[in-house]
Amino acid sequence: MSPGAPEALSHLVDVALDRTVAPGFTSLGLAVRRRLPGWPADPRVGALAGRHVAVTGATSGLGRRTAHDLAALGATVHLVVRDTTRGERVAAEVDAAVGREGAARVWWCDVADLESVRTFAGRFLAAGLPLRGLVHNAGALPAERTESPQGHELTQALHVLGPVLMTELLLPALEPDAGRVVLVTSGGMYTQALPADDPEYLEGAYSGSVAYARSKRGQVELLPVLTERWRDRGVTVHATHPGWARTPGLDASLPAFSRALRPVLRTDAAGTDTTVWVLASEPVPEPGRLWHDRRPRPTSVLPTTRPTLSDRVRYWAWVARAVGLTP
Repeated sequence: MSPGAPEALSHLVDVALDRTVAPGFTSLGLAVRRRLPGWPADPRVGALAGRHVAVTGATSGLGRRTAHDLAALGATVHLVVRDTTRGERVAAEVDAAVGREGAARVWWCDVADLESVRTFAGRFLAAGLPLRGLVHNAGALPAERTESPQGHELTQALHVLGPVLMTELLLPALEPDAGRVVLVTSGGMYTQALPADDPEYLEGAYSGSVAYARSKRGQVELLPVLTERWRDRGVTVHATHPGWARTPGLDASLPAFSRALRPVLRTDAAGTDTTVWVLASEPVPEPGRLWHDRRPRPTSVLPTTRPTLSDRVRYWAWVARAVGLTP
């Protein structure tokens, strides 16, 4: 076998798992990939010692697990949550797990409410804390069309508008030439096109799962736009896909899916693996990419979901207008 043959075979297996979806997104996919030649190294012990990282939606599921894993690498984790009582419980868990008082701190913010985002960002900037990372993990899948306080469709407000505005406002806190922003997306986005002409989901019968997937499509299609926008600051932006992980949110929003795949769903730790790796590994992974199981992935696999440049420009113009930015 030639010297490069193991790596070539590893690549073929990895791509096959990714394109066939079901094996690659389950616990099997990660288990196989970890054993293939060329699996990227884990972050070093203490890789985030002395660093600050903010995580939205950190009271349960992947957000809670992300907070634990970042603190285990030495970070001070800022839990950005709507329910501060639950947030304080998670903070106490994190402190106890790492044996470090103050390893986690709680901040109140409703990411879907742009005024709440502005208030939180102002308070955080006033604290004068340098941010190594900002993880946009907060998510929801509403059964019926719901609007944010500013009148935007909820999934777009929570998954796109709030994160874009929060990052813009926190740019002064993000470490120059070191800050990393992660949008936690979903494999559901592969099924939907970018809703450039109807971002507010005003047309047709509303479906929560479709709205969720459309907003996640929006996240990944903004990667090149946001990468260029924040480049001069030296802040990198990434999206991570956790695979199919069992979480309270999945059980509640897609119970039939969760029950059917329960034997092969990933643990929360497996679901957060790539997010933590992107934040803590050196050198910084390539910005502007969608990552799954520590490898960059295509953002579209179906021709019908691949946006045109015009689609992306119109969608970004809507986002910028909604949050009060100049495109």
